[in-house]
Amino acid sequence: MVDYLPLLMFLTVCLVLLLGYPVAFSLAGTALLFALAGALAGHFDMAFLSALPSRVYGTMTNATLIAVPLFVLMGVMLEKSRLAEQLLGTMARLLGSLRGGLGLSVVLVGALLAASTGIVGATVVAMGLISLPSLLRHGYGPGLASGTICATGTLGQIIPPSIALVLLGDILSSAYSQAQLQMGIFTPRTVSVGDLFVGALIPGLLLVLMYCAYLLIAAPASAGDSAGDRPGPGELLRSLLPPLALLVAVLGSILAGVATPTEAAGVGAVGACLLALSNRQLSLTRLQEVVVATTRITAMVFMILIGAAVFSLVFRGFGGEELVHGLLTGVPGGTAGALLAVMLLIFMLGFILDFIEITFVVVPIVAPALLAAGVDPVWLGVMIAVNLQTSFLTPPFGFALFYLRGVAPPDVNTRDIYLGVLPFVVLQLVLLAVLALWPALVTWLPAQLL
Repeated sequence: MVDYLPLLMFLTVCLVLLLGYPVAFSLAGTALLFALAGALAGHFDMAFLSALPSRVYGTMTNATLIAVPLFVLMGVMLEKSRLAEQLLGTMARLLGSLRGGLGLSVVLVGALLAASTGIVGATVVAMGLISLPSLLRHGYGPGLASGTICATGTLGQIIPPSIALVLLGDILSSAYSQAQLQMGIFTPRTVSVGDLFVGALIPGLLLVLMYCAYLLIAAPASAGDSAGDRPGPGELLRSLLPPLALLVAVLGSILAGVATPTEAAGVGAVGACLLALSNRQLSLTRLQEVVVATTRITAMVFMILIGAAVFSLVFRGFGGEELVHGLLTGVPGGTAGALLAVMLLIFMLGFILDFIEITFVVVPIVAPALLAAGVDPVWLGVMIAVNLQTSFLTPPFGFALFYLRGVAPPDVNTRDIYLGVLPFVVLQLVLLAVLALWPALVTWLPAQLL
């Protein structure tokens, strides 16, 4: 029984989180209680916790994690600047003669917004308020309309610059170094957030294309969704150029190797403020709202980081890493079987835990064993991101469904939302299978550019 204390601690954390307690305090509190009980019973050495101050200091001085508040600031500023609303109107008029043109506009604008904010809840709520009434007016069924919005909102998990990829990159970087040291490689290769950004580009674009192809088939036959006269080139440029220029500046500087993700995040934050200013949406009151929201989200993320550091130290002190390694190596099918087991675990946990919780609790536990078995870290990071994106959509507990339910009109019921997202869940599972069969879709571009 003592050997399985790490698993019991993990299950206890999941239960405490289900009861609604804050993530950071659930992680740290549960770990400390188990550490105290284990020390009293003679099964835990409290010296493990002496490493906590250096862990916290390492988090505070981690240059990669500075990108988190900067990307959050960029996303919140763009969300409040009404750029998405203007862009959606222009794109709907541009594509209005096509069958499903309005739905395609929602996907394309939602992908831009998701890439800019990187926050699923913000994107789903914003697109729900902006586009759901319009979709319903143009003959889209409640299921198709709500499914399109929910699926589009989750693109922020996979399309860079994504906060999920920033956090995954930081975790996988340390896990990869640890795995190589275990294999006797004392000059380890590194994996960066930039590697994950580049690796996620092709899968993200593939998913957007799959959504668009589905909408061309599933949209009501009556659409062309005419939404007014086609915009002229000048109007189209005024709507499209600012957000595209911002994304090109952020991603282009990373791809060209002239900026780290943290430096590019700074460019994005300044650029978002300039766009809001040029759009006459930046005032002192609006700036205060953005800064307060950014501070709140950033404080939450870093408190979870500290809680996760306590949890991982106690988990390691109970021999959890050896236990997980033994369980994964004992799974039938070798490395492929272990990967499948981990993906199923992450998928199931995605029903009840947020991506931040899974990133800080589950990934540090399972990643070292998988990476030590030779799994490519960039491919693993992108697979986890797509997997988490899928779990955001899956009924009955998908977070994106709850976000949309909160802003949907009364004539869109919960059953409509559940049924509407199912085709998009299937598309995401197809993408996962494609990436599993052809890992080069993830690994080729980083090898060429970085």
